[in-house]
Amino acid sequence: MPTHALTKALAARLDELKRAGRLKGKESVICGFIPARGGDGPRYLVEGEGDKPFLRMNSNSYLGMSLRSEVVASEEAAVGSYGVGPGAVRFIGGTWSPHVALERRLAAFHRRPAAILFSSAYATVMGLIPPLVTDSTAVISDELNHNCIINAIALARPAEKCIYKHLDMGELERRLDAAAKSCNRAIIVTDGVFSMRGDHAPLDRIIALARTYDGAFAENAIVIVDDSHGVGALGATGRGAEENTQSAPADLLVATLGKALGVNGGYAVAEELVIQYLRETSPFYIFSNPITPAEAAAAHQALDILDSPAGLALLAHLREMTTRFRKGLVKLGFETLPGEHPIVPLLTRDSARTLALVAHLRQRSVLVTGLTYPVVPRGDEEIRFQISADHTPADVDAALVALAEFRPNE
Repeated sequence: MPTHALTKALAARLDELKRAGRLKGKESVICGFIPARGGDGPRYLVEGEGDKPFLRMNSNSYLGMSLRSEVVASEEAAVGSYGVGPGAVRFIGGTWSPHVALERRLAAFHRRPAAILFSSAYATVMGLIPPLVTDSTAVISDELNHNCIINAIALARPAEKCIYKHLDMGELERRLDAAAKSCNRAIIVTDGVFSMRGDHAPLDRIIALARTYDGAFAENAIVIVDDSHGVGALGATGRGAEENTQSAPADLLVATLGKALGVNGGYAVAEELVIQYLRETSPFYIFSNPITPAEAAAAHQALDILDSPAGLALLAHLREMTTRFRKGLVKLGFETLPGEHPIVPLLTRDSARTLALVAHLRQRSVLVTGLTYPVVPRGDEEIRFQISADHTPADVDAALVALAEFRPNE
């Protein structure tokens, strides 16, 4: 079938993205790693860079679980027992015992009655919001929510879509009050931790506000939280933004197995009937293969580590390294945002400066992610550093030395 007209149109669109500064371009290819040694954390090899070792400061693996020997051994053992893939969606081929065991463990960890696994946290959000939206539902969303929430709301087509200013509880209340006049159900949806800035939602206030307005809606005002960056990285025991704000439980809590837990997949925890309803109505669950049984076993092992004295030690070290890096940025005169999360933004306020700093750090063997306009608003350009429990004091200091050597006109 001829596609020359299509490819011409696609090429034009790519050119348009490039001119707008939205083209992501070639991805770095990680082709190996060097284990921690001599006071340094792990280093990574990048295709095209020979044997030059890189310090990764752009990974969501906040606890370093993907490299832990116990987690790797659990996955390898499960591959021997169950093979490398699930073979079918769960309602057709049946499910595997590691999936069921992991769902029970996740529910217990979050102190909820039930849990449901999806192929990713993105699929989880896309799979649970539309089935919960009716033609008399208002969805009320923070303006800085993740792309998966934005797309899930668009797919759901609620009766009313309301966006409130970032963390503005006054506007959230006004949106709830207005929605109560025309809708039977309200869904407040927010990130637990916002991935671009590392700040977190005041879940204690959001959930209290929802409870206040519960009686104004015939089918309640419910709260959905995507805490993919929070679970395993925030809170005294790694239970995320809920623990950090000492909030009541969200009605639906979404998180990922692919960040702090180091594996792959997403999940939600809630009341038993809600989870049962999602198993029967969510296309992202019904018609998509689950994660592999081996991934489920590895995630179970990672969760067991997190929920143990070893996990508390990892969290303590993560907090220490985060504080060390944030204080170092301030001492060097860089602008950052206060916070406890291991996402530490360095605000450059300029796209050209952002790109120059990313290139400078790469030349000095530090991998980071730059966020420029229009990915972020003009004036909010930044380097997003992500600290990991894999990092050592020497790693943090090496990154700070590289930053200190930056000269904007070099």
